[in-house]
Amino acid sequence: MSKDERLAAQNECQVLKLLSHPNVIEYYENFLEDKALMIAMEYAPGGTLAEFIHKRCNSLLDEDTILHFFVQILLALHHVHTKQILHRDLKTQNILLDKHRMIVKIGDFGISKILSSKSKAYTVVGTPCYISPELCEGKPYNQKSDIWALGCVLYELASLKRAFEAANLPALVLKIMSGTFAPISDRYSPDLRQLILSMLNLDPSKRPQLNEIMAQAICIRPLLNLYTDVGSVKMRRPEKPLAPVPTVTHSRTGGRVSSARPRGVRGGSARMGIPPPLSSIYTWGSGITTPLRLPMLNTEVVQVSAGRTQKAGVTKSGRLIMWEAPPMGAAGGPSLPGATEQLQPQFVSRFLEGQSGVTIKHVSCGDLFTACLTDRGIIMTFGSGSNGCLGHGNFTDVSQPKIVEALLGYEMVQVACGASHVLAVSNEREVFAWGRGDNGRLGLGTLECHNSPQQVTVPPEHEAQRVICGIDSSMVLTVKNQVLACGSNRCNKLGLDRISSAEEPSPEDQVEEATVFMCAQSAPLNQEPIVCADIGTAHSAAVTASGQCYTFGSNQHGQLGTNSSRNSRVPHLVVGLQAMKVTVVACGDAFTVAIGADGEVCTWGKGARGRLGRKDEETGVPRPVQLEETHPYLVTSVACCHGNTLLAVKPAVEESPSQ
Repeated sequence: MSKDERLAAQNECQVLKLLSHPNVIEYYENFLEDKALMIAMEYAPGGTLAEFIHKRCNSLLDEDTILHFFVQILLALHHVHTKQILHRDLKTQNILLDKHRMIVKIGDFGISKILSSKSKAYTVVGTPCYISPELCEGKPYNQKSDIWALGCVLYELASLKRAFEAANLPALVLKIMSGTFAPISDRYSPDLRQLILSMLNLDPSKRPQLNEIMAQAICIRPLLNLYTDVGSVKMRRPEKPLAPVPTVTHSRTGGRVSSARPRGVRGGSARMGIPPPLSSIYTWGSGITTPLRLPMLNTEVVQVSAGRTQKAGVTKSGRLIMWEAPPMGAAGGPSLPGATEQLQPQFVSRFLEGQSGVTIKHVSCGDLFTACLTDRGIIMTFGSGSNGCLGHGNFTDVSQPKIVEALLGYEMVQVACGASHVLAVSNEREVFAWGRGDNGRLGLGTLECHNSPQQVTVPPEHEAQRVICGIDSSMVLTVKNQVLACGSNRCNKLGLDRISSAEEPSPEDQVEEATVFMCAQSAPLNQEPIVCADIGTAHSAAVTASGQCYTFGSNQHGQLGTNSSRNSRVPHLVVGLQAMKVTVVACGDAFTVAIGADGEVCTWGKGARGRLGRKDEETGVPRPVQLEETHPYLVTSVACCHGNTLLAVKPAVEESPSQ
């Protein structure tokens, strides 16, 4: 879908949500189907008014029928205008009929425009045969242009042909500018002819207002008939007694059908000739002291994300996979009383339902909510609506992924979730934020909460490439590998203190909070190109282009890797990782995970409840984590949240020996 198509779809959704009238097509919802954006709205089985007119051939309509249709369009357009909306494309092709062809409903608001009470629009839009003279001249216009189009529709009902037609556009414009059209049949009343002439006046100021049209004598009776006759039940005497209604048994089977999935074979150690799995997913923390391999669905996972309670991944084929723990008392739950060994927790994997035709390429989890990005650049969210984290303009929980409609006009390339806020970046380097705003974490210059995406101002000399969200702060990595940050900078966890050496900054050089995105000012973060970074609860870590890892912020549990618990606001080079080239880093609440280019996994910091993936207590020195892999592997993705870690690996491609 092109950007213009997305804007039109987004515009139609926004306009239809504002409208509620029996003569306006009703909007229900929107969703993705077969990689296309679908708008679910009321069905009008009677076809369009244009088709109805065409089928009349040369048989003119009665004046009562014309007015019956006209006053319904009149009421619908009046409702639209009271919402300060211009339709801008009113024509018989956009006016629909019910199955009895008695009720009309206007639709197609794709190019409608929401105006302020006195504003005027300038864009030349609409179908040429119905555009007003002021549009032809490029002058500003308002609701009076819709009155002109309404006059064209009324003329078409009376004459069964368009008021202005020509072989080419220049000739059509000349006809419209001259305001000349063939008179309607003499069978119609002078009042109807005069009404058409008044609405097709070349001077917009001389065209009547909608309420003036409704007050005309020719319209009063048809308007009254709408309120007395439409919807009335036609009574007739039954010709024979009604037969008893047969009993019908209704199935209570739910609408969702679980698809059969192949089950994996339990495997022990690898045997000669058995290929390794496409990928493996490990988790530890929250009482799991060593890496636990999660069940897979015979697929390759290329990216993972972890939230407070969620574990999610994206497969190579673009499906969203979730891992869930069984409820209390289920298999794999707490061990029975008297058991000598605690059972290893078990997880169940499942694909997210309702994903037909949608290809997911990225997922990010917050606290009790999830955001995913499709290959079409559309962001969908689901879960808890607290703090407006879903971006739907409300605080309502959503169980299935729902499109963030405010971003449909943009092609998004990445999304990141914090505990209670979200950042996203578009292909044109625009940054959007929504959710909780405490500490200035949204970068909007305020502490306010927003339940729909707000565009964030980034310093003009910088272009956003990637966004990162923490508990109460945010980062932007720029195209030039520089760091911008906002939110809480306690313990200098964002590197915003002015530091040029290894000495502690003076109080006046310390920054405790930033409500807009600022450049990192702590050396060497403002000197080295940063290719990867992550934010924990009270500390952060960054990786340079040369593969070095720097940590900064609180060191209460040794999470900075300095082999001591001494706090320092100065960024620290993790010396224990100098033997490997670090490519990715992730931060939990009080621990850090680093990934090497050759698949090394090292952790350090607080060790309680299995945070480090081994049974050690907390340590300030990076130490390796052992995975149960029998083949060489590479780490493809890692995510930390609170005390949990989620890790994806795939078999390394081994080079065949030269002959």
